[in-house]
Amino acid sequence: MNAIHRLFILLNSVKQFNNVKLTLIILSFSVFLASCKSAPDQAAAAPPPPVLPVSTVNASAETTYIEYPASIQGAVDIDVRPQVSGYLQSVLVNEGAFVSAGQTLFKINDNPYREALNNAKASLHAAEAAILNAQLEVDKLTPLVQNKVVSEFQLKTAKTAYKIAQANAEQAKASVASAQINLGYTNVKATVSGYIGRIPKKQGSLVSPSDQLALTQLSDIHEVHVYFALAENDFNSFNTNYPGKTPADRIKHLPAVELVLADNSVYPTKGKIDMIDGQFDKNTGAITLRASFPNASGTLRSGNTGKLRLGLKHDDAILIPQSATVEMQDKVFVFALKKGNKVNKMPITVIGKSGDNYLIKDGVKSGDQIVLSGLDRLQEGQVITPEKATDKAASLKTKS
Repeated sequence: MNAIHRLFILLNSVKQFNNVKLTLIILSFSVFLASCKSAPDQAAAAPPPPVLPVSTVNASAETTYIEYPASIQGAVDIDVRPQVSGYLQSVLVNEGAFVSAGQTLFKINDNPYREALNNAKASLHAAEAAILNAQLEVDKLTPLVQNKVVSEFQLKTAKTAYKIAQANAEQAKASVASAQINLGYTNVKATVSGYIGRIPKKQGSLVSPSDQLALTQLSDIHEVHVYFALAENDFNSFNTNYPGKTPADRIKHLPAVELVLADNSVYPTKGKIDMIDGQFDKNTGAITLRASFPNASGTLRSGNTGKLRLGLKHDDAILIPQSATVEMQDKVFVFALKKGNKVNKMPITVIGKSGDNYLIKDGVKSGDQIVLSGLDRLQEGQVITPEKATDKAASLKTKS
């Protein structure tokens, strides 16, 4: 019985082993069928190369512009201050008004100065009378000395008194002139034609030449001066890029410049750079330049701000749209189309801007083709289907 029982157990073990072996064979065959079936599906699912617009790079004559922050001042900006002290009797102009040279702007109470003039005139009259009296004394003593009635010393004393009287008269004349000048200063006049600024002091205010606050400001803005600064590196490039051996000679050959206003509009009239400062500012390390613009319409005012746009002409310039570039780690790249329609990520050197385009120094050359858009999906060495940008534009134009 024991032998029969052992045989039965052995037969069950062999049966279980065969079942496991059969299961493994079935699973392997299923995996093989699945792999054979998915391979064609994966090959069919591979996407085609992307269709991207490309353009050929060409060299041409271009002008690039560099903009510098600028401040605007009138041709003449002056503080209007009193030359004498007194109460402000009248304010004869309005803030912001245009005035002509010589026009009276303010009137200071002139009564003390008019009385001072009268007193000076009286002193002059007394001095002139003293001259006459001294002359009479000289005339009286002259024949007496000749007849030796009186000593010559008395005549010399009389002549000296006459000269003293003449000197006193000259001093009195100077006092009269000074009093007249002070009286004239009670009328505060415009020294140039221009526009009046704010008037902080009103009628009845006590004014003095020592006041820290001026009566007003006067700006002659028929022409304005636009000041801007160049850092040392920019100034060196300025000297290199523009012809001329000396600053004065270089100024003569500089092109006209434009003024971009605070609202980004361009001032309609171009200006001319006419001054280069003689030295760098020790605090900022920059040198100041000045451009002058005509301002017949009075559009520009002192205190305006803007940007001065300086142009530089390039005879053989290569321009690339900014949208066709990518920036990584302070470097600019383009995707150039190479053999087999593969793209190559190439660094470029940007030396300026012209509108929405970069001016390129190196990295690509005339005749190269670059990808214009879809750069965020590209990788180095990827194959694309190029589409000429001109063909695409033509098809869009036909559809429209």
